[in-house]
Amino acid sequence: MKNAEAMKTTVREKYAEIALQSRETNAASCCGVGTPGTYTIMSESYAQLAGYNPDADLALGCGLPTEFAHIEPGDTVLDLGSGAGNDCFVARAATGDSGKVIGVDFTPEMVRKARLNAEKLGFNNVEFRQGDIEDLPVSDNSTDVIVSNCVLNLVPDKARVFSEIMRTLRPGGHFSISDIVLVGQLPKALQQSAELYAGCVAGAIQHEDYLNLIREAGFENITVQKQKPILIPDHILLAHLSDEGLQDFLASGTGIFSITVYAEKPGGTPTAKNREKRKVNLAELKAAIACCEPGSGCC
Repeated sequence: MKNAEAMKTTVREKYAEIALQSRETNAASCCGVGTPGTYTIMSESYAQLAGYNPDADLALGCGLPTEFAHIEPGDTVLDLGSGAGNDCFVARAATGDSGKVIGVDFTPEMVRKARLNAEKLGFNNVEFRQGDIEDLPVSDNSTDVIVSNCVLNLVPDKARVFSEIMRTLRPGGHFSISDIVLVGQLPKALQQSAELYAGCVAGAIQHEDYLNLIREAGFENITVQKQKPILIPDHILLAHLSDEGLQDFLASGTGIFSITVYAEKPGGTPTAKNREKRKVNLAELKAAIACCEPGSGCC
C-alpha cells in the first residue's frame, strides 16, 4: 500500500470521479468503486427516513448512522465525509429549523454537489465545508452529534480522527458512526489493493482495535448499535487473488463487517445516556461468520 498522502490522493481522485457519476453507476459497485454492474454489497436504503433526498444518495455507505444518532430538535450535527449530503439532509429533518447541520468532505467535487443539493432544497441551516476529517474545520466543543458513514476506513490516521471528534463535540455530546471492520486477517494482496482501499475494504482494521481507538480517545458508553457481515463476490476477489488464494481466504474464517458504533464524550448531560441501545459483542460477530457463508443469501 502507498504512503498516507498517496492513499489520500487515490481516494480523492476516485471520489471526485464518483461525484460526477450517476447514482445508478455508483450503486452498481462497491462504494462506487469497480466495474459498473458488478455488485452492491454495503449500502443500505435510506428511502424510509425523513429528509431523504435521492439526488444526495450516491449509495456509498455501509450503514444508517443517522437513524441511530439520537438527534434532537435544535442539535448541531456534524457529518464526517458528507459526500453529496445524504446524511446531512436526514439529520436536518431531525434537528429541524432551530438546529444546524455541517458536512465536511475533502473532495471539492463532492462539496460542490452537496451545496447544489442544499440550494435546491432551500435549506439555510445546512452547510458544507471542504476539509480533512483528520484536521476538522470546526471549532472546539461546538457540536452535539457527529455522524459518519463508511468514511473512517478511508483515513490513514484513524486515531487522529477520533481525537478530532472528541475536540469538536460538546461535553456530553455523542457520535454514531457506521464503518467497516475485520475479524481475522485479509490476504496481503487484498490489503495492498488501491481499488479495495478506495472501496472501503483494504483500509479496514480489526473490530477490537477499532473499539480500542475509541476508548483510548476518552469516549464513554461505547456501544455497537448494529452489525452485518459483508460478503465480497468471488469474481471481485479473483481480480486480486489466485484460485488457490481465494480458497485459502474463504477457508480462513476472516469476516468483513459493517458496524454502527455509538459513544459519548464525558461531561455535560448526555441526552442519549438512558436510551435503549443494542449491544453486539465479538462472539456474536464471529458467530455471524459461520452462519453467513458465501452463497447463503443472508446479505
